[in-house]
Amino acid sequence: MRKRQFETERLFFSYWLESDSALADELWGDEQVTQFIAKNGRFSKDQVLQRLHTEIQSQKDFGYQYWPLFLKQTETFIGCCGLHAYDLNTQTAELGFHLLPSAWGRGFAEEAARGVINFAESKTDLAFLFAGHHPDNRASKKLLEKLGFQFQSNTYYEPTGLEHPSYLLKLTSVS
Repeated sequence: MRKRQFETERLFFSYWLESDSALADELWGDEQVTQFIAKNGRFSKDQVLQRLHTEIQSQKDFGYQYWPLFLKQTETFIGCCGLHAYDLNTQTAELGFHLLPSAWGRGFAEEAARGVINFAESKTDLAFLFAGHHPDNRASKKLLEKLGFQFQSNTYYEPTGLEHPSYLLKLTSVS
């Protein structure tokens, strides 16, 4: 049984572990998942393992990561959602989510993102959340706007070599 960080109605957030290379490969080894986050549309095996280590280190350094997501009823792995340090001077973290194709179109991204926003507001001293998306990813654009993120600008994103629409959300715990 996996340790639970926090929960939403249908999901629970856990922690990435060194032993999670198979889950990391299932997620970041899937070209449908990485088509919008990698320059050539996919990650190598080394890049998948590096991503896993990045998440583990982020948790150690900042107290958050893109946490692995599981269905509460079955403990089925469906992807990840969470935070990365973005701009510590302005107390801004980046919100991100990567879901397996089998979890697409079922409302899990919104549910997970709302859970992470709630975590950021109640468990951190963050003032803002940043988010961006691949210019061709209309589903992410729609979701970020639904979550209340405000478009800021198009920003160069080195991993894809493209200008990505970028958004900001002021957390409600900030006065």
